[in-house]
Amino acid sequence: MIRQIDPESAWSLLQDHPETVLIDVRDPLEFSLVGHPPGAVNIPWKFAPDWRINENFTAQVRQAIGDPHLPLLLLCRSGQRSQEAAQALEAAGFSDLYNVQEGFEGPLDPFRHRSSLAGWRFRGLPWEQS
Repeated sequence: MIRQIDPESAWSLLQDHPETVLIDVRDPLEFSLVGHPPGAVNIPWKFAPDWRINENFTAQVRQAIGDPHLPLLLLCRSGQRSQEAAQALEAAGFSDLYNVQEGFEGPLDPFRHRSSLAGWRFRGLPWEQS
């Protein structure tokens, strides 16, 4: 089962349970240039610019994490790609999965801007750029 979690609760889970791993599934350029939560592991679900699925995603997560029963938080820009990635991990036997709703930047506002309505950054949670 994939649980949905808001950004604040995700940050609390990371603080209260240090075994929890945050996987940022965005393209490496998004991760680096737009920013990411500190300590996030970047394993892309899809690659820009054509948004092709990373066929090695599950294997890369397994290699980076090891134990498929560790709690995993999955984060993307808005919560859509991370949900897809969580579904792939669930099908591969990972059992403690959370999709971070709103993602890092949240949905588009009426002016087609992100980070103005919701998301990790909008909520004022820690983040950094590479």
